[in-house]
This record gives sequence, C-alpha cells and structure tokens, in this order.
Amino acid sequence: MILFPGKTGWTRARETAGLETNHSEDMHAGELEVSILLHVAPDQVRPSYKTGDHVADERPHLLVTGMPTYTPTGVIGYPSQATATKGTALLASLSSLFKPHLSKIE
Repeated sequence: MILFPGKTGWTRARETAGLETNHSEDMHAGELEVSILLHVAPDQVRPSYKTGDHVADERPHLLVTGMPTYTPTGVIGYPSQATATKGTALLASLSSLFKPHLSKIE
C-alpha cells in the first residue's frame, strides 16, 4: 500500500505549480483544489469561486465541531487564486513525485 501524497509531496507540488497559499491557510475548496478542478472539470466550478475566499486561519476545534464552525460556505482558503494552469502543474508535479514511490512496489 502507498499513501501518497504526504505533506512533503503536497508542499513540493504547491511550490512547483507556483501556488500563493500554503496548506494551512488553503484547507478546503481553495487555490489548490479549485485549480485542479479548473484543469480537469472546469464545468463543475461555479463562477463564484472568484469571490469565494474565506479566511479561517485559527481552527482549534475543527476535529470536534467540523468545518461549519469555521465557514458558512465550506470554503477555507483562496479559490480566487486558482487557475487551470496551476491545476495542470499540480497534477504534473504529483505524477512526477509518485513515480519513485510506485517503483518501490513493482
């Protein structure tokens, strides 16, 4: 079994793709996830992503109360920073990073 990507893989993919946000501030439905969707399924992304940013940097009880405590929309992050180009670069980076992992089980 391979658990991928881990934190390091996501960080490298973010850097390679030129994302402006980090994994903590861009937790859900933000720059990373919307960029991937804009690349693979742009028809599934509503135009409101351009104005849907929601900041919730402090989330001390997230695992107890869930996301509704911190966001009314489900967004924690910066979808306005998303682009299809970043999504393309993210998936290319993750694919490249996965290859060495896969070679360990072949």
